[in-house]
Amino acid sequence: MTKDPAILTSNSHPETAIPYCPCGSQLRYPHCCQPAISGRQQAATAEALMRSRYSAFALSETDYLIATTHPDYRQGLDRQSLIDPQTRWLRLQIIATTLGSEQDASGQVRFVATFVEAGQFGTLEENSSFSRIDQRWYYRNGDTRVKTLKPERNAPCPCGSTLKFKRCCGKR
Repeated sequence: MTKDPAILTSNSHPETAIPYCPCGSQLRYPHCCQPAISGRQQAATAEALMRSRYSAFALSETDYLIATTHPDYRQGLDRQSLIDPQTRWLRLQIIATTLGSEQDASGQVRFVATFVEAGQFGTLEENSSFSRIDQRWYYRNGDTRVKTLKPERNAPCPCGSTLKFKRCCGKR
């Protein structure tokens, strides 16, 4: 079974259409990021917010992305500027976290997100800053670097599957 959220997404039955969470936790979506994205519960840590925001990007949940952006940084945000329909998010890797626990007022999460856009693979590496206001985490801003990724045929597929590139995304 594939775990690519772009393939599994279905607007008609979102609870069953996405068996695994896009954030890469290997948990089922209803038991991972969906409670935060749906508003049923708050992200408990900066990393949990980062993961849920990645899932929101992968699933085009723009309202959640706006709601979880720090109020001081929402100016100019709109649904069209947040989601590029040509971008398919493939994989999230958390590299490091600094602070950001349930007791902290701020935190940082460094991550790498792999994507494909117009047939070209790339990575977005960011050191994101988060703040907690009234027991709720918000994304503030980040230092971002985008790189082109050119996987070799026999290299592991950048989507995170256990297959070689030529047997996975390379044969599309």
